[in-house]
Amino acid sequence: MDLKKIFLKDACPTKVGGQAVLEGIMMKGEDRTAVAVRLPNKDIHIKTEKLKEPAKWMKIPIIRGVGVFVGSLVTGTRTLMYSAEVLEGYDGPDAVEYEEDKLSLWLEKKFGEKGAWNIMLYASVVIALLLTVGIFIILPTAAVNWLGHFTSSEVLLNLIEGVLRIILFVLYILLISKMQDIQTVFRYHGAEHKCIHCFENGLELTPENCQQFYTLHPRCGTSFLMFVMVISLILFSLLGWPSLVWRILSRLLLIPVIAGLSYELLRWAGRSDNLAVKILSLPGLYLQKLTTAEPEKQHLEVAIAAMKAVMVSPDTPCYEGVCDKDGKLIQEEKHEEEPSMEEKKEQKEKDADSKCL
Repeated sequence: MDLKKIFLKDACPTKVGGQAVLEGIMMKGEDRTAVAVRLPNKDIHIKTEKLKEPAKWMKIPIIRGVGVFVGSLVTGTRTLMYSAEVLEGYDGPDAVEYEEDKLSLWLEKKFGEKGAWNIMLYASVVIALLLTVGIFIILPTAAVNWLGHFTSSEVLLNLIEGVLRIILFVLYILLISKMQDIQTVFRYHGAEHKCIHCFENGLELTPENCQQFYTLHPRCGTSFLMFVMVISLILFSLLGWPSLVWRILSRLLLIPVIAGLSYELLRWAGRSDNLAVKILSLPGLYLQKLTTAEPEKQHLEVAIAAMKAVMVSPDTPCYEGVCDKDGKLIQEEKHEEEPSMEEKKEQKEKDADSKCL
């Protein structure tokens, strides 16, 4: 691994980030997000949305990391569900027939399409959180509990628990990487990183320019997860080795603190290239070798289309439609005009009048 190709000296770090989804990529810019999905006919479906103005407390160090962590879970799940919806809704000549499950049909009948969507979204987030906590927080500390009969070293017990947690996480990544759909997602993940590297180095966004960069990036969410593992190992070691119940409770209560610290460390790693940052970033970068794969031209084209869709002037209206491989809109499905100040004022007065009535 050549760190000089990851912590690029002449690069200009940005806040642009992304996420690989089913057959596509979500890019997040300064004021909007764009989800680009490759359709079976090779066109690219793109949807852009304005970002909400962040709350004031989102500027407070540590605390903002908790908000970003929770927000990323919700946004990530929503984006994955949206990409699946786009592929299911495609009705072209190469369309694949998808049969809606009975639960989805029942929810839509009971709560409507939008209500069913929200229920499935937040249920997915809750289930993901419960599984994550159960497998990567509770299981390791419970599994190591019996070792207390063989050693009284609190440092050793906490170290074994932390190492076991990291091993479980790596095994999980290795296991899902065997799935063909996940391998495709990893290619899009690599394309996302290459595209961001290309943009941060001031080069024209072309597949050829993007391809020269590494699939590894210091601001990747995978590195964030590795920071979480390492910081949790350090913090939990400071708590000693109390009873199993107190260990589980303490680990659950410290999740926000760990998420906040990990986020600040990731931000620092993304805008600095000193030796300390490189050393701290190594575990996450090695983990990225498992979650990214070398993309092909078709994957890079999707990443570039998503990047171009978010790197526009703030007054550019959002849209949803089908684009060609160069990201040029060829069929618009929805168009969202940002309301003017006068329109916002009128709507506010109408809402106030309706409340009075």
